[in-house]
Amino acid sequence: MYKDTIDTLSDAAKSKVEFLNNSLGKYLVSASLAGAYIGLAVVLSFSLGASFADVSSPLASLLVGLSFGIALVLIIFAGAELFTGNNLFFTMSSLSGATSWGDAAKNWFWCYIGNFIGASLFCVLILFSGIFSNISGDHFLMQVAANKMGLSTSELFFRGILCNWLVCLAIWCTLRTKNDAAKILMITWILLTFIISGYEHSIANMAILGLALIHPSPDTITLTGYFANLIPVTLGNIVGGTLFVGGLYWIISPVREKKEIAEEKLLVRKSVTSIK
Repeated sequence: MYKDTIDTLSDAAKSKVEFLNNSLGKYLVSASLAGAYIGLAVVLSFSLGASFADVSSPLASLLVGLSFGIALVLIIFAGAELFTGNNLFFTMSSLSGATSWGDAAKNWFWCYIGNFIGASLFCVLILFSGIFSNISGDHFLMQVAANKMGLSTSELFFRGILCNWLVCLAIWCTLRTKNDAAKILMITWILLTFIISGYEHSIANMAILGLALIHPSPDTITLTGYFANLIPVTLGNIVGGTLFVGGLYWIISPVREKKEIAEEKLLVRKSVTSIK
């Protein structure tokens, strides 16, 4: 049932390994683009949301959620390397034997660095553009950033799990259809779910918290709060993508069953050979 999807993920992961091994610089550019694309979505969604938040409209969160999907649409359709998505790709490829867990760790490390570079440089670009130059300490962006920095470590970790469960589900679903309109619709609705629910995405937070930090902000927004948010959210994202999507779909996959049967047959043959 899932063989084609798992094969697609595994083949893509092998290509990512080759891409990274052939040129770290080019790979970092691709990962930086993903961080910047998420930054573009953050500016769009918070610009829309702020106009409604100023009049205390309940539509603010809805607009943020509906518009944020452009981030993953750009990453998938234009092409870029996203850390949280690669949690799914390399879980499947490593479990299937197409790549190793060492390949996964190497990819995740450099992809995360690239996403951070892209999101951070995008924040600097927005600073010089003056788009948020006149925002006050109670602006919608500042309120959201302060709230994210005020959550406990355990809350951030579990919200990170829930978030990347949904993000990787969105990627998984796009691989299950060839209809581009259906892909965009699924991405939009699934990402709307994580935004409205208040889950935490490490790369999105690099942009949200980075924008808040780089502009004049209240005392509740600090560099310490930035890293105190990113660390548990990143760990939660890894768990959500690897276990809740990659791991669970691997468990119920017929590909897994065939691999286990083959391994058992090989073990039996070795046992028979040793007896002889």
